[in-house]
Amino acid sequence: MTTQYGSYGSERRSSGTFFVVLLSLILGAAALAVFLRHATTGIFARAATAITGRTTTFDTSVPAVVQRIQRLNRLETVVYSIDTVVEGSKSSTVLPDLLAGDRLLLVVHGQSIAGIDLSQLKPEDVRIDNNGQSIHVTLPASQLFVTTLDNQHTRVYARSTGLLVPVDQNLESDTRAKAEQQLQQSALADGILDTARKNGRATITTLLYSLGFHQVDVT
Repeated sequence: MTTQYGSYGSERRSSGTFFVVLLSLILGAAALAVFLRHATTGIFARAATAITGRTTTFDTSVPAVVQRIQRLNRLETVVYSIDTVVEGSKSSTVLPDLLAGDRLLLVVHGQSIAGIDLSQLKPEDVRIDNNGQSIHVTLPASQLFVTTLDNQHTRVYARSTGLLVPVDQNLESDTRAKAEQQLQQSALADGILDTARKNGRATITTLLYSLGFHQVDVT
């Protein structure tokens, strides 16, 4: 009788080597995945980029740029707030106010909001030169979008009514409308539209640089 041991021992060693190699590959892949996920700065980030071979690209054609800007839609860039006192009154052409007048003082808090409606941007307003390196954008005119009163902080401070007339129910609403007009005029006089355009240009300039342009001109 002859007993053979060599073949069985060799198979065990081969199996053990295979599992060691497999385990090493799994651990190596896991380590590489962790490295690529967390290597975000410096030389490690450059090494990770070289390994993955991924680069960030942007579509900088005119239609794509116009679409990206238009997505901002109504860009509100400045809010003008004011606190003031507005007077509303009605008088008689015959009798003195003591008898037929109606007067109130309204403490007003309100705001005007201005910006640029970027949905009005047209393809001809965007020019890209130097093989996509530089861009010039002409923005639509800035607008005063809305003027509103803050009802929680707007109130009647004082009111006096003549002895011979009833309280005019419409005087307060008329005075509020007058206050909105005055607020709007004050905002325009203080240059809210110029400020809105300046802030809008800064916002769009930042956006265009983020898209990869090297030279940006926004007017």
